[in-house]
Amino acid sequence: MRNMLWQRLWTGMIVLAAAVAVSCVNSAAIQGQAAQPAAQEVPQLSPADLEKIEAAIPAKAAAAPKQPRRVLVFWRCEGFFHGSGIAGGNKALELMGQKTGAFQVDIARDYDVFTPANLAKYDAVVLNNTTGLKMSAEQQQALLDFVRGGKGLVGIHAATDNFYNWPEGAGMMGGLFAGHPWGGGGTWAFKLDEPDHSLVRAFGGQGFKLQDEIYQFKDPYTRADRRVLLSLDLADKATGDVKGGRADNDYAVSWIKNVGQGRLFYCSLGHAQNVFQNAAVNQFYLDGIQFAIGDLAADATPKK
Repeated sequence: MRNMLWQRLWTGMIVLAAAVAVSCVNSAAIQGQAAQPAAQEVPQLSPADLEKIEAAIPAKAAAAPKQPRRVLVFWRCEGFFHGSGIAGGNKALELMGQKTGAFQVDIARDYDVFTPANLAKYDAVVLNNTTGLKMSAEQQQALLDFVRGGKGLVGIHAATDNFYNWPEGAGMMGGLFAGHPWGGGGTWAFKLDEPDHSLVRAFGGQGFKLQDEIYQFKDPYTRADRRVLLSLDLADKATGDVKGGRADNDYAVSWIKNVGQGRLFYCSLGHAQNVFQNAAVNQFYLDGIQFAIGDLAADATPKK
């Protein structure tokens, strides 16, 4: 009899605890307090993929660093998690820094790196496939001051899928994600907007094709405040047959711009790790990072 009473009491306690838990979840949902995503881990690259990335790392930087350089690679995702692109990008940047001596790489995903004191250690911040970042006002200001004060910002692929409620951040990056009609399963054609521009030397003056997921952008995207380096080549049948959402058919893929005294380099290539197995793309990213740091001169004057 006593055992039966204890069993009933124990069952009642479990039911009550479950009800309280559901109530708490519902209360949080009503108040708009979405639960934080589970801790994400960058997937391990297979030995074969790692070997391909290593083989595609440039042997030498275009410019000798003016002083020892340090780059912060940040990869947090509050939205879609580009695990493969993050893994490939992190490893490619780490290896190109080691191999060329152009910079040292630190990798992080915690927001506490965005303080004036910590950022002072770096020459550039790379946002590698970040999505839906939820930085505090103080963290936002620290990053903005860092770039405007003369440092560099580099965006890889989903770095434009942030800052929807932070106009200064969206303006600094140069555009906001507005879909990807050119999906990751396709191979698309790209053109060099200026084949003789110093930052597209990696492609030897020729357009190219690559399997990747390509974004289109909404405001604040404009050619009025940046130099566009790469665009989708709509003259290619497979690429041109995809219907984007811009009336002007302006589907930029990469650009540079001045932000105060600092510099931004953005490129939407890098949805998955296969992109970082491409030697020309890695060279392009290395040159772009050196531009953002301030070691590689390039003309960022807007050209419509």
